[in-house]
Amino acid sequence: MKRVLARLDAYERLVRLDRPIGILLLLWPTLWALWLARGAAPPPMVLWLFVLGAIVTRSAGCAVNDLADRKFDAEVKRTRDRPLAAGVIRPWEAIAVAVVLGAGAFAIVLQFNRLTVLLSFAAVAITVIYPFLKRFFWMPQAWLGIAFGFGIPMAFAAQVNHVPPLAWALLAANIAWTIAYDTEYAMVDRDDDVRIGMRTSAILFGRYDVAAVMACYALFLAIMAAIGMWRGYGPFYYAGLVTAAAMAAYHYRLIRARTREGCFKAFRHNNWLGAAVFAGILLDTTRWHELLAGIA
Repeated sequence: MKRVLARLDAYERLVRLDRPIGILLLLWPTLWALWLARGAAPPPMVLWLFVLGAIVTRSAGCAVNDLADRKFDAEVKRTRDRPLAAGVIRPWEAIAVAVVLGAGAFAIVLQFNRLTVLLSFAAVAITVIYPFLKRFFWMPQAWLGIAFGFGIPMAFAAQVNHVPPLAWALLAANIAWTIAYDTEYAMVDRDDDVRIGMRTSAILFGRYDVAAVMACYALFLAIMAAIGMWRGYGPFYYAGLVTAAAMAAYHYRLIRARTREGCFKAFRHNNWLGAAVFAGILLDTTRWHELLAGIA
């Protein structure tokens, strides 16, 4: 029994179910899109399928990422204990896990229309390519922003059967946000990444890393505010953005000394930033008159 539990624990760590921050960072922009696509709450089944899809897709992506990075992870202090890097799980097992989870994700996508299914193929390609970009591309964080934001066009496609300009504007905002928080993440491993020859935005920005992170937060918030003005969203929407801006300012305090602990804490805190934006969208799209009528 102990042996079985140990294997299950290794698989859980492989797909990061023990560290759900990645799932949440993938889920928040998807939820933004699900609500903004219709200007109201999505149907419960659509919501459930997208939440489940985010969990399964992120888990499969972790297996692929760790398979590609297993030799590099063994050289990095923070990642050397990952199951593949430590030799607890064999590469073929990671491939099997990724295939099973990928099949599950595709089964979920098949519940939607043809456009959503077609977009899922692009999502798979983007996810598979990402781990290899760190070998030669100095801004893999931007690509990750596309990968983590691709639930946005899929959410629109699933509900309105096309991908309007609003979806691409949200995706652009998400890319800026992802560069900000994943640069904080990369700042944690910068010394190790320089030593093993990896490319990251933290290395690219160098001594301007903190300024670059804050500039990306500012760009993210500016795009979201522009979307609000363009679409005529109300005060709750902007309240969410103001709260997110306050959190970004807090992140500056955490990362300005460039400590591993501070940068990692700022990265993890982005879950609450994404939640604040969603709370604003949720409140702004709630039909208060209908809700109050229902209570009465």
